[in-house]
Amino acid sequence: MYFWLHKANIAFMKILLVGEYSRLHNSLKEGLQTLGNEVMLVSTGDEFKNFPSDILLKRMYDSGISKKIKVGLFKPFGFDISSLSLKNQFFQQKEKFNGFDVVQLINESPLGILPKYEKEIISYLKENNKKLFLLSCGTDFTSVKYAYEKKFRYSIFNPFFEGKISEKEFFPALKYLNPEYKNLHDFVFEKVDGVIASDLDYDIPLFGNKKYLGLIPNPVNTEKLKSHSLNTKGKIIIFHGINRANYFKKGNDYFEASLEKIQQKYPEEVEVITVENVPYIEYIEKYNSAHILLDQVYAYDQGYNALEAMAKGKVVFTGAETEFLEHYNLKENEVCINTLPDEDYLFKKMEELILNPEKLQVISNNARAFIEQEHDYISIAKKYLETWKK
Repeated sequence: MYFWLHKANIAFMKILLVGEYSRLHNSLKEGLQTLGNEVMLVSTGDEFKNFPSDILLKRMYDSGISKKIKVGLFKPFGFDISSLSLKNQFFQQKEKFNGFDVVQLINESPLGILPKYEKEIISYLKENNKKLFLLSCGTDFTSVKYAYEKKFRYSIFNPFFEGKISEKEFFPALKYLNPEYKNLHDFVFEKVDGVIASDLDYDIPLFGNKKYLGLIPNPVNTEKLKSHSLNTKGKIIIFHGINRANYFKKGNDYFEASLEKIQQKYPEEVEVITVENVPYIEYIEKYNSAHILLDQVYAYDQGYNALEAMAKGKVVFTGAETEFLEHYNLKENEVCINTLPDEDYLFKKMEELILNPEKLQVISNNARAFIEQEHDYISIAKKYLETWKK
């Protein structure tokens, strides 16, 4: 029997969140708990980012001699001991994953293991809980196919089409087009009660799908992310965080080329901070002193890292295309700076802010207000509850 939140008219629920990207499920969990729901998060921590989980499944055999053994087994036999280990960890404590009103998967492959093992886990979750939902917030069959077919004006596939990255290096995205992942996609869509997109980059490819329930913006816990006024009297500090595995996919080469020009032309006016492959807690602290944060190039809407930086009042270079402006009724460069795969364009956008530092505080204030209005974690949690109930 549910107890009711009279003001929100939303029932208390028992919810299991499976998988984690960029702290999305953690923030959603915090919003859901604030509304009185019981929430459990199980994930692998998203590799080096080390996101917290109530139940952390540890990825094994990814370094040293054990990794060589793993590769040696996978190439001839297609046997992945890391995937098997994660599946076994899940089923060793399977009784913890029963009896939930709602289970939400972060992706079609929520634990990043072989499709056959993902199917076993998803089947178990479907059979032992009331409702099962899928979140589209990262590369999956639908978004990858849409981008691969060049239906976007530009996409994360641009570097691949341009020969900057090999098929082998781009495998983490391309794999979703392989038969086994297409089969996993079909399997998941058959099992789930509905699919939700976290931003326009995933909303656009899903439009018209019968299982699609609509876009719910990313939840951001603004209570944990405080905004401070930008001091523009000294050097303008530009922060560039690099995930080496996604270097071309995020457009870091365009950012580095434009930064080189900026540092050559404005050596006394600008300081650049670059970090690479750091855990989430360290990453989010390192850009506290920055005025500008460079997020990604190939996007129509903001991903999670950009939203958190905007919540902290940073001027973020990220996706803010026409579709985004129209969806939220915004003006160009009002809450963030739209990026394009064009180093001269990026240079000019940075230069404009360096020469007109008063614009930084205006955009900073707008960014924080936008996050509070459109991405507040409690308001977003209510939208999830309403959607799941339907």
